[in-house]
Amino acid sequence: MKCFFSFLFSLFSLSLFSQGEIVVVHKTSSAIANVKVSFASSSVRYNNESILQVKTSREWKTSAWKAEKVHMQILVWDAKTSGTISVTVSDLKTKQGQVIGKQYISTGFVQQVMTDEFKGGCGYRTPADFDSSLVADIINTTIKNVALDKDALQPVWLSIKVPANAVAGSYTGTITVDAGEKYLLNVALTVVNKTLPPPAQWKYQLDLWQHPAAIARVHNETLWSDAHFASIKKYYTMLAAAGQKNITVSIVNEPWGHQTYDDYPSLVKWTKKKDGGWSYDYSLFDKYVSFVMSCGITDRINCYSMVPWKIAFAYYDEALGKDTVFTQAIGTPAYNEFWSVMLKDFTAHLKNKGWFNITAIAMDERPLAAMQAVIALLKSVDKDWKLTLAGDYHEEIENDIDDYCVASRWKFPAEILAKRKKAGKISTWYTCCTEAYPNGFTFSPPDEHVWIGWYTAATDMDGYLRWAFNSWTKDPLKDSRFTAWPAGDTYQVYPGPLSSIRFEKLIEGIQDHEKILLLRNEYRRNKQTAKLQELQAALKNFEISKLSSTNAAEMVAAAKGLLNK
Repeated sequence: MKCFFSFLFSLFSLSLFSQGEIVVVHKTSSAIANVKVSFASSSVRYNNESILQVKTSREWKTSAWKAEKVHMQILVWDAKTSGTISVTVSDLKTKQGQVIGKQYISTGFVQQVMTDEFKGGCGYRTPADFDSSLVADIINTTIKNVALDKDALQPVWLSIKVPANAVAGSYTGTITVDAGEKYLLNVALTVVNKTLPPPAQWKYQLDLWQHPAAIARVHNETLWSDAHFASIKKYYTMLAAAGQKNITVSIVNEPWGHQTYDDYPSLVKWTKKKDGGWSYDYSLFDKYVSFVMSCGITDRINCYSMVPWKIAFAYYDEALGKDTVFTQAIGTPAYNEFWSVMLKDFTAHLKNKGWFNITAIAMDERPLAAMQAVIALLKSVDKDWKLTLAGDYHEEIENDIDDYCVASRWKFPAEILAKRKKAGKISTWYTCCTEAYPNGFTFSPPDEHVWIGWYTAATDMDGYLRWAFNSWTKDPLKDSRFTAWPAGDTYQVYPGPLSSIRFEKLIEGIQDHEKILLLRNEYRRNKQTAKLQELQAALKNFEISKLSSTNAAEMVAAAKGLLNK
C-alpha cells in the first residue's frame, strides 16, 4: 500500500525561510512536481508505508556535547513526477559569530537491502520459508544526487560531528534539498559545555570481529596485496573511529569452521619439517597486526583459536610434500604436544615484538572441559598468557579469563564483576543469532543498538562484542540474508566502505555510555546526589526482558534528556 499526499507550492514566488516553513526559492524546467520534504526521526527505517507516521517538521532542534556525533533523517516524498534530488548544507553559526563549518556536517542517501525475519534465529535457512522484504539500512555518502521516482520515498541521513574545540552555545543553519526547486530546512544545535574524549580513549570495550578476506573479495583484489591492504585501511579506520579495541587475528585456518561466505585463512604458516621439528612463519601475522595498529586499533590482539569449531589444524608436511591436517582431540597428549611446541615459539616471538602483554588466545562459545584443558596447557607454557572467551558464564574458569564476554542471557555476579574490575580484567557481553532483541539485524529496530550502550552502563559491564564487522554475504549491497542466520547477522557495514543505520546507532549508544560514565564521576565528585540518583534510576529501566513490551526507542528517548542538561 502506498501513501499519497497533496501539497501545493507557489511556483514562481521568491521568499525566505520563515517560521519553520518550507518555501520555494526558484523554479527550473527540471523541477519535480509536488515534492514534500521533512525532518524525521533517526530511530525509524522509513518506507512508503511508514511515511504515514510522519508529522511534517521543518526544523530540527538538538543538543550535543563537544566531539559528539548526532543524527537526523530528512524525508523527500510524494512526487507526482520523477527526477533527481540533491542535498547541501550550510555552516552552523551563533549570534556571536562562532562557526561549526559545513565540513562537520554529512549527508547520505539511505538505500534499501533485502532482509528477512528472526523466526527462530539460529539454524540453516531456506529463503522461501521466511518473510523477506526491502529495508532501509545503507547510508551512501559517495553520491551527490539520487533519482526520486514518482510516488516514492527517499530518506537522507544527516549527521553533525561537533568539533572538540567548538564553543558552547546555540548554533543555527540550513539544509537545502534541491528537487529542481529548492526547499530549506532549519537546524538549531545547542552545544553543551561538556566534551567527549576521542574514540581511542573511550572506556567502552567494543569488539566487532574483522574479516580481511571478505574485503579482498568484494573489491576484486588479490589477498594480502598492496591494493588489498589499502582497502582494509578504509574499513579499519572507520572501525577505529567507533572505538574498536581488539584486532581479530587467525592463527589457524578457518577458526569458525568456514561458517562464512568467504575463507578465513591463517596469518601463521605452520610447517612440519622433514626431521620432525616445526617451523612457524609469522611474517604475514606481523605485517597484518602492525598494519591494523596503524589504522588506530591497538589495545589487544585476539588470536583465534586453539579450540576452533571444527578440530582440524592445517599445516604443510615437508616429508609428505603436501598440506595435511591435525585432528586429535583437545586435551589429548598428541594435542598438547602439537600446541605446546607452537606456543613456546609464539610466546618468544610475541615477546620479541613487544606484543605479548596485549595478546590473548581467544575462544568462541567453547565447552567448559575444552576451555579447562587449554587453560592448563597455556599456563604450563607461560603463566602470563592471557585468554579471551565469548560464551556462557562458567564460575570454574572465570578467574582465568582476562577478557570474558558472556551471552546476553547471563550477568556477572556483582561481587565477581567488582573483583574483575579491581584486577583490571575486562567483562563484556554479546548478542548473536540467538536473541530476537536487542540485536543488530537489518530488520532490528535501529535504537536497539543505542539501547545496547545504555544496558552496558546499567549492568556496569565494560562493553559489547558482536561478530561480525564485515563477514559479507554474496551480494551484501543487495541482499543481507544468509544461509544460517537472520539477515544482517554477518555484517554491520557495507562494501565501499559505506556505513549503515545500524552502525551509526551503535556508535550513538557508545557515546551515550561514555557520557553516562563521565556524568556519574562528576556527580560523585561534586556530591550531586540528586542528579546521580536520577541517572541511576533511569538506568534501572534497561532490562532485556522489558523489550518484549516496550520498544528500545521509547526507553532510550525517556532517558537521553538526562545527558544534556
